Formats: sequence, C-alpha cells, structure tokens
Amino acid sequence: MATMVRNPFITSGYISADYFCDRRFESERFIREVVNGNNLALVSTRRMGKTGLIRHCFQYPEIRKNYYTFFIDIYDSRSLRDLVFALSKEILEGLKPAGKKALQSFWECVKSLQASISFDVNGMPSLNLGLGDIQTPANTLDEIFRYLERADKPCLVAIDEFQQITGYVEENVEATLRTYVQHCNNARFVFAGSQRHVMGNMFLTPSRPFYQSVSMMHLESIPLEEYILFARSHFERNGKAIEVEAVAQIYQEFEGVTWYIQKVLNTLFDMTPAQGTCTPDMVPEALREIVDSFRYTYSEILFRLPEKQKELLIAITKEGKAKALTSGAFIKKYRLASASSVQAALKGLLDKDFVTQEMNVYQIYDRFLGIWLRENY
Repeated sequence: MATMVRNPFITSGYISADYFCDRRFESERFIREVVNGNNLALVSTRRMGKTGLIRHCFQYPEIRKNYYTFFIDIYDSRSLRDLVFALSKEILEGLKPAGKKALQSFWECVKSLQASISFDVNGMPSLNLGLGDIQTPANTLDEIFRYLERADKPCLVAIDEFQQITGYVEENVEATLRTYVQHCNNARFVFAGSQRHVMGNMFLTPSRPFYQSVSMMHLESIPLEEYILFARSHFERNGKAIEVEAVAQIYQEFEGVTWYIQKVLNTLFDMTPAQGTCTPDMVPEALREIVDSFRYTYSEILFRLPEKQKELLIAITKEGKAKALTSGAFIKKYRLASASSVQAALKGLLDKDFVTQEMNVYQIYDRFLGIWLRENY
C-alpha cells in the first residue's frame, strides 16, 4: 500500500524507494556484500544519508524476504549496557511482524531478560524493558548472539554510529564484539559511522580487533545531476516546477550533503504554489525560514557554551574551512586568547560534535547554525 505523503522531500526516517534519491550503485554493492556473506563498514560524514541507505537496502526483496533485519543507532550510548539495551529492544520490535514463533525463540535464548517480558492473551510478548533490566550486559550480549546464531533465518544487524564503542566505559568492548561477530555464522553486520578517522583506525589498523574483518564502503555526495532529476520529477508529479539553477544553488551551498538539500527542497516545495515554479530567488527565503525556525534553539545553545568555545566556534564558522587553529595567524585574526586555550576549546567543541574534523580541516557541523552565526556575529 502506498503511503500518502504531502511533501515528497523527506527529512526524517525512510518511507519508500519513491522518496529516496539515487544511490543505485551503493545499494547494489551493499546488497551484494551482504548476500555474499561479508560484513560491511559504511563510512560517511553525518547527514549524508547512511541511515536512509541502510533502510532502503533492507526493503530490497533479496534482503526483506530472506533476512531478519535489525537497525540500532548507538550515537547516544555510553556503555556496553546501553548497546545491549538498544539491541534487545530492536530485536523484539523487529521480530513482532514475524509472529509468535520467532519471538518465542528469542525469548528462550535470552534468559536474563525473561523477567521483563510478559505475554498478553494472544501470547504476544509485551516488553517492559527498561535500562535497569540489563543487570549483566556481558551475559545478555552472550545470549543475544546465541539467538542470532540459532534464528530460523539469517539476521542482518546494522549498528549506526558504531565508532561510539571506542569511548565506552568498559574495557575491551571492541575485542569482545569482534569475537562474537567472528563466530556468528548466521548473521551479517553493517557497522556505519560518521567519524572517518575513528572508523578508519578501527578497521584498518593491524593492532585493532576489527582489522580487515569487513568490506569498507564510503558514502560520498549524490551527484548534482541525480538531485536535479529527483527534485524536478517530484515537483512535476505534484503539478509544480523547479528551475535547475535553484537545485544547483542549494547543492553548492551545502556541498552536496543530503539532509540539508532535502530540508531546503522540502521548504521550497511548500512555498511553491500549485502550478507555480520554484526559482533561485526563493532559495534565500527558504533558508531564512528554516534558520528562523531554529533561532531560539541556537540562542540557547550559544548561551550554554563556555565563552572560549563560543569564540572559537564563531571563528571556525567565519573561516568556513579552518586549518591551523593554533597558529599565530588564526589566533590574531579572530582575537583568540592563546594556542593552549584554543586547544582546550577545540577539544570541547569536537566532543560535543559542534565541529567536524576531516584531514585537519575543521568546520561547523550544523550548517544552519553556521548561517545563523554568520548573520548574528
């Protein structure tokens, strides 16, 4: 059944292939790797569409019909317990459509959670799982992998923001997971991550547990031509039009990062009247509307930032792509205090994800916040 969508430019979640732009080559490779028994590391900057690609591939018949698919995002996780909690919840949710028998087999393997699972009159489990129910994460993890090994269909487990495990409070989470993954013949894993250097180190450093255990796949920007076709066809299907230059303008402004392009197209689609045409001069207006909608959030964020971090964030934003942040020239140009205070502030901004670092180039992570800062400071 087709989902009714009022605005075809989706900015959160995944609806269907209709509303998913391009990625044919990446989808084909993704499916091929999984079907051929390989685990995959999927790396790209954030908001480039990793999650969308994974959900899209989960819908392909060769995956949907033959695998149980589970997807967890561990961006907010801080410990093995958080990871185990997310995984338990997702497997139970994911198995619901498969019916009672599938759930029963999970329930029988995962003894440590049995107290938190109750069954309704139809024998369907309802899960009142709280983080507190994960008393011994290591045991529950062991049971989850026992289930994955015994499931009546192969399982495909995608873990988004996988680099977070390197910062867990427990020791050796990487080695523990690697051992389980290595010995689990009935499941394939997709490890997606947005910090290239951390992900690269995990999978490409000989001394690390996951060394050479996956096929590496990098997600780059969708080509502009594809975006033009995608935008025009959705406008036209809805009795509207969009000029090529308008799409190109958005694409260049946000350097091809998927989520921002979708967000701006979503707003432009809304602004364009029926039978009307979206022109390039509407783009600044759409940006104004989006940035305005975040205004209070941004003021709040800035208010909470320590002064030195705030000054450095503004300096990086004005610079655009900033290098050599501790150099005399940069410090002088933006009237910053000293190299050591810049170093400390930078660590704070990177930890909180305000700033991204690729090849020693620093830039603001939230591009809309960047526009707001440039206008106000």
